Amino acid sequence: MSKSKTKSKRTRYSQAYRDEALALAERVGVSEAAQQLGLQPAQIYQWRTKARNEADRSQRERELAEENARLKRQLSEANEELSITKKAAAYFAKNQK
Repeated sequence: MSKSKTKSKRTRYSQAYRDEALALAERVGVSEAAQQLGLQPAQIYQWRTKARNEADRSQRERELAEENARLKRQLSEANEELSITKKAAAYFAKNQK
């Protein structure tokens, strides 16, 4: 009494196709785009969520790179100030004797 289930082959869409589908969904709406492309609306919603997450991640990486550069500049300036302070302290200590 076992039913034979046919497994449907999962279709993989290229990134270019996904981008075009998302652009179409922006223009005409998700439901209409899904109907035109023969997709489920949930698929387009998933692609849109993933694209937004990737954009957020890229934004965060840029922010971290900017912060890293700023901190490196601060460290360099602090090291330079420390070096000058050490030289001044050595000079005044030498002249005190």
